[in-house]
Amino acid sequence: MKITLCTSCALGRGGFAETLGEALAAQGIAAEIAAAECLSGCTRPSSIAFRAPGKTAYLFGELTEDDLPDLLTFARLYSASADGTFADARPLGRLRFKAMARIPG
Repeated sequence: MKITLCTSCALGRGGFAETLGEALAAQGIAAEIAAAECLSGCTRPSSIAFRAPGKTAYLFGELTEDDLPDLLTFARLYSASADGTFADARPLGRLRFKAMARIPG
C-alpha cells in the first residue's frame, strides 16, 4: 500500500508522515509513505491518498492529527481487503465523512 500526503497542506508539512509511518509500523501494517507537492484537495485540506495495485484508491481531506486512529483503522482494513472496498464504513469513524474521492482499481 502506498500512502501519499500533500505537502502543500499543513498536515503534510508538519511531520505527520513520520508519525503515521511509526504508528503503522507499530501495528505491523506495511506501507510506503510518500509526499506530493499537491493532491488538488485545496478546498478540503489537509489531504492524503491511499492506493495499492488492483484496489480502489481513496483520497481523504480535512484531516488533522486527531484523525490518526481512524487512518490506522482504514489502513488495517484496506490492507486486509482484496479489492479495497468495504461492506460497512462505520468502523472508519469520522474518516468516512472526509472522503473526497474513491477511484476504482
